[in-house]
Amino acid sequence: MDLLASFFTLSAITTFFLLLSSFPCQAQLSPSFYDTTCPNALSTIRTSIRQAVSRERRMAASLIRLHFHDCFVQGCDASILLDETPTIQSEKTAFPNVNSARGYEVVEAAKREVERICPGVVSCADILTLAARDASVAVGGPSWNVKLGRRDSTTASRALANSDLPGPSSSLDALISGFGNKGLSARDMVALSGAHTIGQAQCFLFRDRIYSNGTDIDAGFASTRRRQCPQNSGDGNLAPLDLVTPNSFDNNYFKNLMQRKGLLQSDQVLFSGGSTDSIVSEYSRTPQTFASDFANAMIKMGEIELLTGQNGIIRRVCSAIN
Repeated sequence: MDLLASFFTLSAITTFFLLLSSFPCQAQLSPSFYDTTCPNALSTIRTSIRQAVSRERRMAASLIRLHFHDCFVQGCDASILLDETPTIQSEKTAFPNVNSARGYEVVEAAKREVERICPGVVSCADILTLAARDASVAVGGPSWNVKLGRRDSTTASRALANSDLPGPSSSLDALISGFGNKGLSARDMVALSGAHTIGQAQCFLFRDRIYSNGTDIDAGFASTRRRQCPQNSGDGNLAPLDLVTPNSFDNNYFKNLMQRKGLLQSDQVLFSGGSTDSIVSEYSRTPQTFASDFANAMIKMGEIELLTGQNGIIRRVCSAIN
């Protein structure tokens, strides 16, 4: 009987450790990850990001988007920062990123500052994740605790960037399913879309919408936008995603959607008689709920498919493998 009991005890312990090993790698992350190895890392990064946003307010939106475009391709591994080489197909040249994604040099500058004080310690993936949080705070948005310990990839995937990143004309179903594939709920998706309370979009991304004469766009809004976005030219002309307070992180984006004044089709589908209308309405009424949900969704997004422990590397320069 003692032998049998020992067997079951051993089985239970084995099962426990098997279960433990199958937990997602997020368990290895910690807000205090660099407290002993690089105690000034977070303040150094924060200062660098604040300076970049104070030079150009739009950079806050660009950094949040860069983090999002990183996490949706191979997870939050800084793969988006890698340049093209004979063995790496850079995500920078994928359709959603080329001549569009910005802020690479801001992340590199923060990395240089950190390398100066703690060489080879802090990953580019963690720097980009912190940069998104610090950018939000710099324009009046929410803050949140970032768990740290991500490592950097040695690969990138242009193909995945082309297939997994949502586009400006995505349908509501496509958005819900695309975010769902990354472990994010429809509510997370709507909250994260609220990052469009800041930033700008190029004319070619919203031209079809403003010339559609559709029932889902306010006629006056469309007319205003056409002035800076001609039908046959001006592809790169910029328009604010939030026409009311384009440089402040607030909930006006959702109020705009309720007035049929979403700039991108993928914005307006969030309030178009579908399953997310009630969430948009809630965020338009209660900015605190939006801010809280945005922060929680950013935490979840920042923990997609991570490299931790012995996986991946710590790059010395974010754009290249060591």
